[in-house]
Amino acid sequence: MDALDLARWQFGVTTVYHFLFVPITIGLSFLVATMQTVWVRTGDERWLRLTRFYGKLLLINFAMGVVTGIVQEFQFGMNWSDYSRFVGDIFGAPLAVEALLAFFLESTFLGLWIFGWDRLPRRIHLATIWAVSIGTILSAYFILAANSWMQNPVGYRFNPDTGRAELTDFLAVLTNKVTLVTFPHTLAGCFMTAGALVLAVALWHLIRRPGSDQVGAFRVAAKLGAWVTLVGTVATLITGDIQGKIMTQVQPMKMAAAEGLYDSEQSAAFSVLTIGSLDGSREVYALKIPGLLSWLASGDFNAEVQGINDLQAQYSAQYGAGSYTPVIPVTYWSFRLMIGFGILAALAALWALWTMRRGRTPTSRWLLRTGLVLPLLPLAANAFGWIFTEMGRQPWIVFGEMLTRDGVSRTVSTGEVVTSLAGFTLLYGVLAVIEVGLLLRFIKAGLPDAAPPSPPDTGSDADEDRPLAFAY
Repeated sequence: MDALDLARWQFGVTTVYHFLFVPITIGLSFLVATMQTVWVRTGDERWLRLTRFYGKLLLINFAMGVVTGIVQEFQFGMNWSDYSRFVGDIFGAPLAVEALLAFFLESTFLGLWIFGWDRLPRRIHLATIWAVSIGTILSAYFILAANSWMQNPVGYRFNPDTGRAELTDFLAVLTNKVTLVTFPHTLAGCFMTAGALVLAVALWHLIRRPGSDQVGAFRVAAKLGAWVTLVGTVATLITGDIQGKIMTQVQPMKMAAAEGLYDSEQSAAFSVLTIGSLDGSREVYALKIPGLLSWLASGDFNAEVQGINDLQAQYSAQYGAGSYTPVIPVTYWSFRLMIGFGILAALAALWALWTMRRGRTPTSRWLLRTGLVLPLLPLAANAFGWIFTEMGRQPWIVFGEMLTRDGVSRTVSTGEVVTSLAGFTLLYGVLAVIEVGLLLRFIKAGLPDAAPPSPPDTGSDADEDRPLAFAY
């Protein structure tokens, strides 16, 4: 492999690894804020214990997300300097806003939430965790706005003198139709992931420790996690359907590659399973549902869907000779694995709710085994979703404007990329062991003490001199 291939592998590996932590952070911060809200409003100690318990998992995951996210930005300058030079004027704006507004909002208020349990009034302390949740959501929006510009460039002009894309309309970038549908789709996936984690942890305690005094708290946590998983899955399917129609408008080749559709078809069928030739140029066998692909692409069962071969000819005439077809097996199977893993997570949540009906406590060892892998299902769905999104755009790094091969750094050698890739892989492997070890340690420890934090005594001089206390 040359430097281009290795740089792509490195960015893919680090991106997927980083995104293992992002959906948990976004979804879990919202759920922890919800748990604390219920405690503040009801005074029920179960919700306080759940808040502090799942809050520990949030803190571990947040730290890992920050560490792995920093690497992403460095790679733009290290391996993709020509790309950075081309899009710097566009990317600079949303990424700067994300760092200055969203990231500092969430990190600052997370600190206040950690140290403010016994120093801030309850409602103000509650507001800090909601600020964290809002910050994570805003951060996601600005990152997705930047990525959506790569899928559908808007609000810019190309300067032939500098060879750069220059921002002309920041609002157009933020209101890109790809952003507007990708954002709720991503958030739905985040809630599905966080719900699955909350459910899985609660199931482990309910089944392994049925006589514990924590059963009541983990029952409500399990139900919350299951319902959030189900609602997140339904929302993901709905927003995904809308996203598919937008994708067909701006990137018809991606939709054709997702379905393995080689020739344009009127009333195109959805291919449940397609086997193509070794060179990926034609279909050998397919199991199809008539008309469904046309509906997924346009909302009309009789609409025409452009095929891979016709789009390849069109792009060759428009952009010049070359291959404009992504790797079909990757796009085809990543699309199906994304959907499949998400549906499996929803089925597991339904099973858990069924076992807890009418006050029952789940006891099935098979449900326990399912719970052990449950958090991995939506994580895998998210990962394959991003693989499909980015691989389906190839060979473009900015669709219609810049090819991926033109964005790689010209001065980076194969040996340098190999060295950095090996280093990141080793480092990420160590971090994964630390992350999993910490999570398992705190999960097995169970719920913390139910004693509510003491409110601050604003009239006491001694309280003013009391140092901040780390709540965990």
